[in-house]
Amino acid sequence: MLVEKLFLNILIVLAPVLLQSVFGERWRYAKSPLVMGLLYGIASCLCLLFSYRDLNLYWDLRYVPMIIAAIYVGPVAGVINYVMIIMTRTYLGGDALWFGYLSMTLGFLIPFLASFKIKTLTGTARIKAAILVSLGPLLVMLAILLSYSAYAHEPFQFKLMPAVIVFGILLILGTWFSAMLQEINEEHTKMKVQIQKAEKMKTLGELAASIAHEVRNPLTVVKGFLQLMRPSEIGKNQQYLTIAMEELERAETIISDYLNFSKPKLTKLESFSFSDLLTNISILLTPMAMKNAVELTCHLEDNIYIYSDRGQLQQALVNVIKNAIEATQANGEVKVSSMRLVGEVQIIISDNGKGMSKEQLSRIGHLFYSTKDVGTGLGTAVTIRIIESMNGKIVYESKEGVGTTVTITLPLKQN
Repeated sequence: MLVEKLFLNILIVLAPVLLQSVFGERWRYAKSPLVMGLLYGIASCLCLLFSYRDLNLYWDLRYVPMIIAAIYVGPVAGVINYVMIIMTRTYLGGDALWFGYLSMTLGFLIPFLASFKIKTLTGTARIKAAILVSLGPLLVMLAILLSYSAYAHEPFQFKLMPAVIVFGILLILGTWFSAMLQEINEEHTKMKVQIQKAEKMKTLGELAASIAHEVRNPLTVVKGFLQLMRPSEIGKNQQYLTIAMEELERAETIISDYLNFSKPKLTKLESFSFSDLLTNISILLTPMAMKNAVELTCHLEDNIYIYSDRGQLQQALVNVIKNAIEATQANGEVKVSSMRLVGEVQIIISDNGKGMSKEQLSRIGHLFYSTKDVGTGLGTAVTIRIIESMNGKIVYESKEGVGTTVTITLPLKQN
């Protein structure tokens, strides 16, 4: 009877994950902690209602949805799940109600506290963490069973040990399977978003390259005629020609950015010192930082060499550090640091500026989107394309009123 009830519980436990995988992409509330907390809470309550009862204790898998909700959705979903379980347990009543409250509270605290640490994990590491967390409720149930025997002045029922073992195995299996399905679901969603983004970027890139090539030709002609006119002009006319030439050069720079966005070309590959490159960039941008009353500090690890296009990488890093300086208010600070990892070098650029909201952060790198009052977002888009073309990764983290951190990871030169 116990095994049948627990297997029924497993089907109940898997239901929210399966529903999320089937309807999640078309359901706008799929990422809402409130809605998902209610969904997983219903699963926990159903597990409790269809539980195996012995010694006034309930044997079920109510903790599995709670663990998945807390770890994969967040602490808020975990709290909602816990409240719903408490309400259901109160409805069922019984002589051991206070033991039920105690076990559920202890069983809830473990995944709730763990969710703050585990949220940074991904993939296999998060699945292992979820399984480890599931051992908590199992130990709580054993402790409650021993305590109840002492409370009821009855000897410990060793005949229940097979039931405890079955309960523990199915609790761990249920958690493992649910976590694995959740990871597959998240990986599928991420892959779909990446494919859509790649297709969109490819279309925009082809369009940008086409427009850039067409515009560059007449600009070159105009620039040539202005250069021919320049020596013969005097006074304000020469000043006007100088301004016109500067604006044409700026237009050419924008066109070059569009071409880099469409398909970054690593034309001059060489081995160079990464710390020297960052030092030169720091010297280049220090006057801008001083003008904005921003402190630019660098903590660089020496003897790091990479093999790539120095010019393209410098352009990307200048864009990121320049954006950090512009986003930081007077008397703020921009920190640049580099460190060697296994086969990689990591660059962290952080500022204590105005930061970005989640919505703004999700649109970073999109063409024609910028958080600046005057900007096209082209520089950031080009930066991301350059880093990706170097087989690197760039990650933006930000919080409004706190600041932004950009982490760039690049492969090291292979000896």
